[in-house]
Amino acid sequence: MKIYYNPKLKELARQLRNSSTKSEIKLWTYLRRDQMHGYDFHRQKPIDEYIVDFFCNKLQLVIECDGYSHEIQEVYEKDLKKTKRLNELGIYVLRFSDFQIMNDVDNVIRAIEDYIFRFEANDFTPPLLPPC
Repeated sequence: MKIYYNPKLKELARQLRNSSTKSEIKLWTYLRRDQMHGYDFHRQKPIDEYIVDFFCNKLQLVIECDGYSHEIQEVYEKDLKKTKRLNELGIYVLRFSDFQIMNDVDNVIRAIEDYIFRFEANDFTPPLLPPC
């Protein structure tokens, strides 16, 4: 599937890759270099009018690392809007808090693997709008 994005986001995505959070760095150690069951993930990927933390085109999967600011109502509403738009593009979104990634990465990896195994088995119809 061809993913379109706003070219104006390219430089911002580069800056975000160079200033990753600790949780993004930790999760990236599991996703980079096709380590996640051979799937190719990209960091800070522009999609449509958004930049997502991690994206795998083959899986049509976005993984977002949410810091404490995502608990603020305004940011939470932006997250819902972003997730809804990505779902409209046929992309599923998994969200994990920084706390989950830093303190329970094994279960984060299990959740990602569960998505992959269901995807591979054609046994996964993600909800239209997963919870944030």
